[in-house]
Amino acid sequence: MYKNLMETIERLPDHQQIRDERKIVLQPLIDFIQGKINSHLAVNLNFICTHNSRRSHLSQVWAQLAAVYYGIPDVYCYSGGTEETALFPKIAETLSDQGFQIFKISTTVNPIYAIKYADNSLPIIGFSKKYDHPFNPIADFAAIMTCSQADSGCPFIAGAEKRIPITFEDPKISDNTADQTRVYAARSLEIAAELCYVFSMIKK
Repeated sequence: MYKNLMETIERLPDHQQIRDERKIVLQPLIDFIQGKINSHLAVNLNFICTHNSRRSHLSQVWAQLAAVYYGIPDVYCYSGGTEETALFPKIAETLSDQGFQIFKISTTVNPIYAIKYADNSLPIIGFSKKYDHPFNPIADFAAIMTCSQADSGCPFIAGAEKRIPITFEDPKISDNTADQTRVYAARSLEIAAELCYVFSMIKK
C-alpha cells in the first residue's frame, strides 16, 4: 500500500470517536459482511447515491481499501446512481491528495478513472453509472444508500439481497466556495473512518 495512503489511514479518527448513533447505523452492514464471510461467500457491496458522482464513489473506494487493510477476503465494491452523470473531478483530486494514485483512462463526458492503492493492486474503476449498469452485480449484493434522496427515490433495488441506508452529507454544498477543499477532504475522511470501523469489526 502506498506510504501516503497508509499515513492517511493511521491518522483517521479512532473507532471510539465514532458516535454511538452512527455505530447503530453501520451495524447492518457489519452483519451483512459477517454473514457472507461466515458462509464463505463473496461480499458484493453496491454504494448508491443519486448522481453517482461524489459520496457513492468515496464509499466504494474506501470500502474496498478497508477490506484490503483489514485482510477481509472476497470483497467487491461497486457504486451507482439513480441516474448517470460523471465522477466529480474534486473527488479524484481529494483521493489523490489522501494517497491514492489516480489515472484518467477515458476523457469522455463521463470519464473513467483507475484508482490504485498499491503498485501491484488491481485498480478500482471509477465512473458514473446507474445502479443497475452491467458493470455492477445483478444479484446477491447489499445496496448501501449513501444519500437520503436515493434512499427515498429508490424504494426497490432489483437484485439487492439487503438494502442498508448509510447516508452522508453531500460535500457539494461547498462547491464554488473557499471551503471546498477542506469540506471534500473532511467528508472523505469521515467515510473512510466509518468504513474502516465496519471492516475492523469483521471476524475472519
